[in-house]
Amino acid sequence: MKLVIATKNKNKIAEIKHKFSSVSGLKLLDLSAFKDMPDIDETGSTFLENAVLKARAVCDHTGMPSMADDSGLVVDALGGRPGVLSARYGGPGLTDSGRNELLLGEMRDVPDSTRTARFVCSIAVCLPDGRLFDAEGRCEGTITRQPSGDHGFGYDPVFYVASLGCTMAEIPLEEKNKISHRAIALEKTALILKGLA
Repeated sequence: MKLVIATKNKNKIAEIKHKFSSVSGLKLLDLSAFKDMPDIDETGSTFLENAVLKARAVCDHTGMPSMADDSGLVVDALGGRPGVLSARYGGPGLTDSGRNELLLGEMRDVPDSTRTARFVCSIAVCLPDGRLFDAEGRCEGTITRQPSGDHGFGYDPVFYVASLGCTMAEIPLEEKNKISHRAIALEKTALILKGLA
C-alpha cells in the first residue's frame, strides 16, 4: 500500500518512517513528490478537524491513501490556548523563543498548582473510497516559569514532564520520540495501517 504523508518536513518524515517500519508492504511518499499540490488552509477549530482537512485534500488531489497530522500545546489556565494556533501564536514573524516569552508572560500570575498543560497530536488517514481513520496522542505536563534546555523546538523549553523530572527540551530527541504526543499517535496509526495492509 502507498501512503502519502501530508508534509515536506524531513524530520517529521524520518520519524514517521521509523514508527511505521513494522508495517509490511507500506511505501511512504511525501508532498515533495507532488509539486502541484496546492496549499491547504487549516481552518478547523480542533487538531482533528485540521488533520482531516489536510488528509482529505491530499487524498482528493493524489487519488491515493493519505495521512496528515495537526498538533500543538493546550494550556488549561489559558482556556486551551494556544491550541490549533500553536505554530502561529502571537502572529506572523514571531520565533519559537518569542512565542515562549508571550506564553510565559500571559501565565505570569498563574500559580504553580494550575499551570497544567498537554501536547496533543491528532492524525487522520483518508482513503480514496471515503473511509477515514483517526488517532490521538497526548503528553501531560506543566508550564515552567522560564525556558530550560536546548533540545527540541517550539514550546519544549517551557513544557515540564514530571515523570522525566525535566522539560521536553532537556531530553535528547531519541527519548522525546518515544514519549511525545506525536509518537503515541503514530504508534496508534501504525496499528490502523497494519489492519488495512
